[in-house]
Amino acid sequence: MLTWLIVLPVLIAALGALRLLRRHRTRHAVRWLLVTNLALLGGALLVLATALTGPAQASTQAAASGGVNGSALIGAAVAVAGASIGAAIAVAYTGAAALAALSERPEMFGRAMVIVGLAEGIAVYGLVVAILLIGKA
Repeated sequence: MLTWLIVLPVLIAALGALRLLRRHRTRHAVRWLLVTNLALLGGALLVLATALTGPAQASTQAAASGGVNGSALIGAAVAVAGASIGAAIAVAYTGAAALAALSERPEMFGRAMVIVGLAEGIAVYGLVVAILLIGKA
């Protein structure tokens, strides 16, 4: 949730700057972009200062809860994201090849779906790893 609170204003500012730069190619747009970047840099420095001044509280909470929760959840998120991206790429290529094969030989439907299903299995493996990691947290 905290990530979205940080990233969303950055995206809005970037899209607004891009829109303004596309409309007007004047000094006003460049100044507005510079002020926006400085404001975002100030906000990032404020978040960094807040994070650096409170490590004592975070370390005592992590020690009390075992210290594994955050790492396990981040690992689970990386496992699901990586497996989903890999499965998407694999299904894109195998699906295109399966459709090309089916257009020439319709009786290959069963074999083509098995190959596409195996490619989709990559995402299931990532989900299983995430469930195991969350179980450890």
